[in-house]
Amino acid sequence: MATDLNADYAQAGFGNRLGWGKRPALLIIDFVNAYLDPACPLYAGVEKALAGAVTLLTAARAAGIPVFHTNVAYTPGGVDGGVFFRKVKALSCFERGLHPHWASFADGLQPAAGEPVITKQYASAFFGTSLASTLASSGIDTLLISGLSTSGCVRASALDACQHGFVPLVVRDAVGDRDARVHEANLFDLNAKYADVIGIEEAIAQLAKC
Repeated sequence: MATDLNADYAQAGFGNRLGWGKRPALLIIDFVNAYLDPACPLYAGVEKALAGAVTLLTAARAAGIPVFHTNVAYTPGGVDGGVFFRKVKALSCFERGLHPHWASFADGLQPAAGEPVITKQYASAFFGTSLASTLASSGIDTLLISGLSTSGCVRASALDACQHGFVPLVVRDAVGDRDARVHEANLFDLNAKYADVIGIEEAIAQLAKC
């Protein structure tokens, strides 16, 4: 007999709603041209997520909340990427100076003056970076999350946000992955255990109250 996943997880105590805190920020993860250019091995067909991310960023800026961006960069040869770089061959696209177009932020998502860019070498935006201390020192308690990919850097960053004590709100319409099945499975699991997965309409409505 097939099991209703939502009912099964709910009765087991998963999926409790975290809700919004008092001071949100927006984190846009790795939204660069590599995932949007069919000539790149990392191309993921995430144009719909790009549109959502642009809409979310516009609303966040209008609300005046802090905005943070991440990208990925490696020294030539990827020694600073360690095991992760060895595991995912396509990460060589982000060796410094090798493919500047692919490493550049997508149209509409270029950081504005005063918006920090966190450069990372691993999946999580928190691992080996100053992000957690910057958020804490700014009094941030809630992190809206947009970016790529749902199963990779978005998932890792949402998990670490939870573990650092920030409420992760993953905006469904502003994250994407190369396969819809993987995308949906990871959103389901994130919503069950580590984050609230919300629609862009809720995000925009809440931002309008900031």
